[in-house]
Amino acid sequence: MGMLQEFKEFAIKGNVVDMAVGVIIGAAFGKIVASAIEDIVMPPLGMLLGGVEFADLAIQLKAAVGDKPAVMLRWGKFVQVVVDFTLVAFAVFTMIKMMNRLKKAPVPAPAAPPAPTMDQALLTEIRDLLKTRG
Repeated sequence: MGMLQEFKEFAIKGNVVDMAVGVIIGAAFGKIVASAIEDIVMPPLGMLLGGVEFADLAIQLKAAVGDKPAVMLRWGKFVQVVVDFTLVAFAVFTMIKMMNRLKKAPVPAPAAPPAPTMDQALLTEIRDLLKTRG
């Protein structure tokens, strides 16, 4: 089997297509959550911290020298990214939980018929004997 044929079989499998759709939707969803964090959640949090832009909170490790910019530890931006991740993870968890609730429970397989009672087994034996005689 040629490599092109193998790739075609791999790419057409349902799981690969589902994964691609999930990645595309996840990227778009991530942008929505990032905007919600940057534009809605962080401004009030910045006000609580004294009216500063949260992403601008940093510690200067080395001052700027000539054309070289200062070396900064941007802890505010890091905290903002952690909050983004946490909210995206929580939203995905909630969405999967809701989807699992909507799935129908699998239909149980029909139960095997119960074993015949002693009376039924005896009657079946008698019937079979009468058939052979008659």
